[in-house]
Amino acid sequence: MKKQCYHCGQDIPKNTVYKIKIFGKIRYMCCPGCEAVAITICDSGLLSYYKYRTEPAKTVNVIADQLQNLVHYDNEDIQSEFVHKIENLSEIMLSLEGISCAACAWLIEKKLSHQKGVVSIRVNITTSRALLTWNQTTIKLSSLLLSIHQLGYKAAPFEIDSLENSYNQSMKKYLYRLGIAGLASMQIMMLAIVLYFEVFSDLDKEFKHYFRWISLIFATPVILYSALPFYLNAYRNIKSGIFGVDLPVSIALIFSYIASFIATVDNKGEVFFESISMFTFFLLIGRFLEIQARRKASIESSNRLKLVPALANTITGKQIAANTLQLGDRIRIFSGEYIPVDGKIISEYAYIDESILTGETIPIAKQCGDIAYAGTLNLDTEKSFDLEVVSTKNNSMVSNIARLQDKVQMSKPKIAKIADILARYFVIIILLIAACTWLFWHKLKSDDAFWIMLSVLVSTCPCAFSLATPAALTCATFRMGKLNILLRKGHVFETLCKVKHLIVDKTGTLTHGYIKICNVTLHSTLTKENVLGIAGALEAYNNHPIARAFKQYKNDSFKINNVKNFIGSGVQGYYQGKLAKIGNEAFVFGSSGEKIEQDSIYLSLNGEHVATFIYRDPIRSESKKFIECFKNLGVKITLLTGDSSINANNVAKFIGIDNVISNLKPKDKLSYLQKFNKNDITMVIGDGINDAPILAGSHISIAMGGGSNLAKTSADMVLLEDQLNRILQARELALKTRRIIFENLAWSLGYNFFILPLAVSGLVVPYLAVIGMSSSSIIVLSNSLRLLKEKVT
Repeated sequence: MKKQCYHCGQDIPKNTVYKIKIFGKIRYMCCPGCEAVAITICDSGLLSYYKYRTEPAKTVNVIADQLQNLVHYDNEDIQSEFVHKIENLSEIMLSLEGISCAACAWLIEKKLSHQKGVVSIRVNITTSRALLTWNQTTIKLSSLLLSIHQLGYKAAPFEIDSLENSYNQSMKKYLYRLGIAGLASMQIMMLAIVLYFEVFSDLDKEFKHYFRWISLIFATPVILYSALPFYLNAYRNIKSGIFGVDLPVSIALIFSYIASFIATVDNKGEVFFESISMFTFFLLIGRFLEIQARRKASIESSNRLKLVPALANTITGKQIAANTLQLGDRIRIFSGEYIPVDGKIISEYAYIDESILTGETIPIAKQCGDIAYAGTLNLDTEKSFDLEVVSTKNNSMVSNIARLQDKVQMSKPKIAKIADILARYFVIIILLIAACTWLFWHKLKSDDAFWIMLSVLVSTCPCAFSLATPAALTCATFRMGKLNILLRKGHVFETLCKVKHLIVDKTGTLTHGYIKICNVTLHSTLTKENVLGIAGALEAYNNHPIARAFKQYKNDSFKINNVKNFIGSGVQGYYQGKLAKIGNEAFVFGSSGEKIEQDSIYLSLNGEHVATFIYRDPIRSESKKFIECFKNLGVKITLLTGDSSINANNVAKFIGIDNVISNLKPKDKLSYLQKFNKNDITMVIGDGINDAPILAGSHISIAMGGGSNLAKTSADMVLLEDQLNRILQARELALKTRRIIFENLAWSLGYNFFILPLAVSGLVVPYLAVIGMSSSSIIVLSNSLRLLKEKVT
């Protein structure tokens, strides 16, 4: 039998836990609305309500049906599609409706950040999304969504398809509002021309008054319907005690309509119906273009997700939803199909297009046991292959890339935070200046006081100022994705512009890391097959590029016990009771003074040198030019490696690095970094486990896409296609982004400082103020969108 809600008597949905202590007992509720009402009753000392009531409370006025539906988002099966788990915390990307400026974002962040259990909430007004991290055991997702709804905004888990539908619906509404405002403006302007320019000089006063009433009729649907979005945003702001950009706009519209209405009824004074309609029309055009620009940046940043199919084919031929796949399930990928989830290939081979991840259009040949990623394409025109699922759709690599990209967009650099604060206070200043302007002109020339105040309110609205930074950052983040650079931290754009010292690893960074054993020198009675088998068994416990060169020699007949991995040095274990070591000469021989050979590692048994392995690791073709470019920029360059001095110096000499420090362990690399002044901005590039500490400790760090997972999780950026020249392009893009942000801020501030004295002086009529304000926002957005088009050389 289902439990019933103590407050309203309705059945309590499955997996829902809303409760409150009443009369010393835990009482269960069906939804966050009933819980909120029950808490209010208890906190208000009205417990007698529950004692003497004759029937459960009615649900009609407790919470709307759409809010009751939020409870379903607490279901774990539903959450698996859009909630990402990070240890004990949950993370979700939300789509927001109704936000228009920095004040809206600040309001949502302030409201939710004070909720118990919320770790962080960051809102991006450009993409209309919010990144929410919270503790599921402390507070339910439905309660947090309800809090956003109570502020007057709509929130739901972000889905690319629902985003398109929401956008289309918003555009339809705006077009309806825009159409009504446009039609009304044309009619009212014709009447205004007749009245202002006295086209018919012999027109009776009664007819003039009649034209005013007609103008009132046309302006009324504009003020009540077309301008409604501005009032709603202003109401939310006032209700929460903040000042958003729609507040002065709403005040201007409402005051001008009331004044014109009174003038029409009393048949005296000026009317502003043409200004109201034109004002609303131009505002809606500006907002319409702004939404289109935001949508472009928002949709572009999620294009990768569109390639992930919603359906998957099982081995038996049944078609199922991809989000229902579990670890270990087996699916079949037919010729020309996109892969729905990350999986391990269990067929003989496959040819896959991974351009969605790497940008490289050449098909990659993969063998049994290799990983194929969601969103990539089976290019084999004749053959299908089978996959074993290794991660859910929500945790696939492409989903993680999109999630990290969104995180970066949510991050706010210092300049953005300062701009948001200034925008909020700027509205207060404008309201005060408008009030003073009205008082001044009311005494000097009362007939003009109102429209001059109207011009001040409209022309100086700080919409452009609020959009200046987030719009540029959103576009720049998308361009980084086009360069196949995955951003993990939000400070990248700021820090890349300030780099003074480049610290770079050797193996797998300046070199390809595609190491091959080209020669084996034996120093004992053991055969070549034996030493390679022992080496392969030991290196199976290591993830260094050199260790991967021994993968092909791994043989299960060679058993190694008590293995220890000394990161940056080598691996040791016991083979048939003997201590086996493989690694660099310092690790294998200690201070024995053994002669070092170029590009070599050593194997010993009980301290006896049994084999030397010579390997080759070709230097990347772009490494030399990459180093030269940073030298020309005046950046100090250091090669920091755990390899021998001979190997390090040979590579450094070829590509032109003067400062070389070799034979370093991970802690030594970090110690070297910590010697520098904090103001000496350092950038570290690495790929191995031994690079993780220094990657985490630097001002900005970059991991190679082919490197270890630990290096990638420690870095601020990841090069998905292992091309060093992308770092130069990223730096150039960061400089362009900084320049565009400053251009946006300079334009928006310059425009306001220029237009304000003109508006206060009465030199800007209301319709010109509207055009100026809307144009300012569009210019800022258009300038930011240049980052999506400009080529980065």
